[in-house]
Amino acid sequence: MRTLDYARLPSENDAFRRELGGGPPVVNIRQLDPDASPLDFYGSELRRLREAAGLQQKQLAELMYCTASLVGQVETASKVPTRQFSEAADAALKTDGHMCRLLGLVLRSQLPSWFRPYAAMEAKATYIATYQAQLVYGLLQTEEYARAVLGASGHSDNHEELVAARLERQQILTKDGPPLAWAVLDEAVLHREIGNKGIMRRQLEHLLSQRQVFIQVLPFSVGQHAGLPGTFTLLRFPDDPDVVYTEDFHTGHMTANPEAVREGWLRYARLQAAALSVEDSAALIARVMEERYGKVPGSGGGNVA
Repeated sequence: MRTLDYARLPSENDAFRRELGGGPPVVNIRQLDPDASPLDFYGSELRRLREAAGLQQKQLAELMYCTASLVGQVETASKVPTRQFSEAADAALKTDGHMCRLLGLVLRSQLPSWFRPYAAMEAKATYIATYQAQLVYGLLQTEEYARAVLGASGHSDNHEELVAARLERQQILTKDGPPLAWAVLDEAVLHREIGNKGIMRRQLEHLLSQRQVFIQVLPFSVGQHAGLPGTFTLLRFPDDPDVVYTEDFHTGHMTANPEAVREGWLRYARLQAAALSVEDSAALIARVMEERYGKVPGSGGGNVA
């Protein structure tokens, strides 16, 4: 999969190493207001920690295997950092994951304003149950699948930032104490070719490799079903009321209304009952991947198999 090019590893080419050893970068050293935005706060923290370590931008860049100009762009909030950049900064500055923790705030700030409340609630949930009628759920998307989906949505001005934010959301599945997650996918999701056949093949392989999420497929043979009104997601919390979330092409709606939540859980139970078992769903995913996209994985499989 293509990676974001905010930062480049030195192993990519010798020219990159020469760039590190070249002349001083021209960077706009401007004062940031740390309270202006999470991105400004991240930049000011990076500069503060670098200066506290007695390092110039070029010296930090050498430790991080990136360019000094990139360090300068992040410090001036001109560039959104990636997880790779943040991990390298933490390692170089010995900050014990501080920059990676700030990265989550930065990337969430790149999400559409109407989606941020849901993303915050999703990150706190102990149980996530989603029915997806059109697309693979965001937490289960590969980078290239997410890039193709978001590209079709017309977010050309901050496309890569949205891709990075979507991938960052997926960290909740691998954190300590991850939520129990269950996804029911309409069979149409498997057949709808997003991007190209290679992207879809790797996306279905990714579904088959999942160990954090139980996946069921609602087959075409079911006909009419409880999910015909569209995609929805239910979130459960240890101390707060459950919520149900739906969205359309330009906004989302989240409610804890007891009647709406009860209806959501009833519909979800009916969808689970109508869908193939977890094991049979894995077999269908593998069959579609072989017949439509040309490959079946040789081994592996998690909670879909």
